[in-house]
Amino acid sequence: MDYQIGDIVKLKKPHPCGSHEWEILRVGMDFRLKCLGCGHQIMVARKLVEKNTRGLRKKETL
Repeated sequence: MDYQIGDIVKLKKPHPCGSHEWEILRVGMDFRLKCLGCGHQIMVARKLVEKNTRGLRKKETL
């Protein structure tokens, strides 16, 4: 998949706050993701994100 900053990924397991959706803030060997439920930010290895992605929404362009 082609991941870009601003895209929304839906992951397999929910965050403890209950949200499955994360916004991509940084792309590289690691991803920085921000939970859309509570705003918590995490760094995750690219391999784990690619493995656990269940959906990808591209960022909305004007």
